[in-house]
Amino acid sequence: MGKFRKSLLLVLVSALLVISACSSKTNETTNTAEPQKNTEGKSAADTAFEKGKYDPPIEISSVLMPREYKKGDTKENNVHDRWMLETFGIKHKDTWYPAGESQYRQKLQLAISSGEKLPDFVYVPTDPVLTNQLIDSGQFIPIDELFEKYANKTWKDHTTQHPELWYPFTRDGKKYNLPILEYTDNDDTLLWLREDWMEKLNLQAPKTIADLENIMDKFKNQNPDGLAPNKVYPLAISLKSNTNTWMGSLDWLFGAYGTIEEQWNKDANGNLEYGSVNPGAKQALAKLNEWMDKGYIHADAALWDEGKSAEIWTRGEAGVLPGANWVPDWPAPDLLKNVKGAKYKAYPVPAGPDGKMGTKWQNSGVNSSIMINKDAKHPEAIFVYYNYLLDNVANPTAGSPYEYGFAKGYDWDVIDGQPTNDKEKIKDFFDNFPYLSGRARIPELYMKTLVKLADGNKPETPYEKQMATFRKPENWYAAKIVMSQLDIRKQNYFTGAATPTMITKWTLLHQSELETFNKIIYGKLPVDAYDQFVTSWKANGGDQITKEVNDWFKSVTAQ
Repeated sequence: MGKFRKSLLLVLVSALLVISACSSKTNETTNTAEPQKNTEGKSAADTAFEKGKYDPPIEISSVLMPREYKKGDTKENNVHDRWMLETFGIKHKDTWYPAGESQYRQKLQLAISSGEKLPDFVYVPTDPVLTNQLIDSGQFIPIDELFEKYANKTWKDHTTQHPELWYPFTRDGKKYNLPILEYTDNDDTLLWLREDWMEKLNLQAPKTIADLENIMDKFKNQNPDGLAPNKVYPLAISLKSNTNTWMGSLDWLFGAYGTIEEQWNKDANGNLEYGSVNPGAKQALAKLNEWMDKGYIHADAALWDEGKSAEIWTRGEAGVLPGANWVPDWPAPDLLKNVKGAKYKAYPVPAGPDGKMGTKWQNSGVNSSIMINKDAKHPEAIFVYYNYLLDNVANPTAGSPYEYGFAKGYDWDVIDGQPTNDKEKIKDFFDNFPYLSGRARIPELYMKTLVKLADGNKPETPYEKQMATFRKPENWYAAKIVMSQLDIRKQNYFTGAATPTMITKWTLLHQSELETFNKIIYGKLPVDAYDQFVTSWKANGGDQITKEVNDWFKSVTAQ
């Protein structure tokens, strides 16, 4: 399931951890090493790139996140590294092996502050603060020319279609990070309803917020499972820390009133505005207050995080769960286990009273990035490696070495004379390979494949057959709904590091927002208290932050 998910709050909190000793100089260094030329005038790097292999082999340093090795493999001698040497003529030297991602961030920050030399290729989690620290360190080169020269068609095409993915990586018009691709459209919000309740009550798909209210009323007061009204809270949501999140989210409700809360949307003039101070947010809060009064929302929702919000649905006490297309993988199996005869189905998000619809969209198809050290002798090596994964492993052809997986005896094997990648059938199944870039994914492939299956088409490629086997039909049809309503999504356009005023003011502003919104929802403040919140938000740093956010946006979008 895709959990390519970093909330703005987490980014801003991490900004407070910026190490004061970090250098603030902007890196203008380029790799000036004179490339060796062969007799035909080509550099050794270009010759190796054309062949796809270095001969003699080269050594690189890199970062590998922790892996659990099996079948006698070790970090010094494993199936991935043997494959890398045989396939590309590349082997590791002085590679970093962090203990875990949080420890890795700390180690990177300490290395930056002390001036320690970093590896040739450095993995960077999705964290604008860390990215800017690494750029400021002066150890890394802009990748514009390298990307144009060496990146393959899949890589280039996606960046052309989604130029916004470059925003976090851009400084003074130059790009510093190579985006590592992720599946797109995988986290868009849908409404997962108890389909057995819908059928027993003879209810139709909710096309409007009013329709949904009628459904929730029936779920609560005419419950098909015979539950008393005080035992049913139809809408499973989280109000604890963020309401624009990955499970139990309320982005779809705010979207029905023309905004998406807790993110930076484009206004009618193309400027960025914070969605929680858009007038539509007041209407959404008024509606939530109504729903709380009617018992459609559990009184403990303000104590629940995302995972906890799903539990009321899997226990059979709620009928509506906002979630992504992958809910059939989790947590839906718990519902089927806990409630005999339960069924579930995905529905599109409903329209508001003025016909507006909206959901969040924060996935430009990137899950991390790689930076190239200015001292790397073979900066093109990462392109040789990642291009190959995208071209051969991410979507293998029938008959290729990767038709069933990466390595026989690890993530696929021959069982009873038949090749299989079913982990339930393979003893010591292992697919956690130490890829330099993480697992290769073609951004649009996942959702397009699920839609193909939902349309009743036969799976043909190895990838399609895998999706037909390991993804449930409910998942296929949910993906089709997502892809049918792409035009309603609002993107979070601010993906930079915390602005100066955010660093000093944002924690208090967010806390004020959370407290005010919850008090309005619970009826402890009147709905009109929202207006005072907006006035206070703007006066106490919000207006200045908005200016700084827009200045950043102009800087990264300038041509």
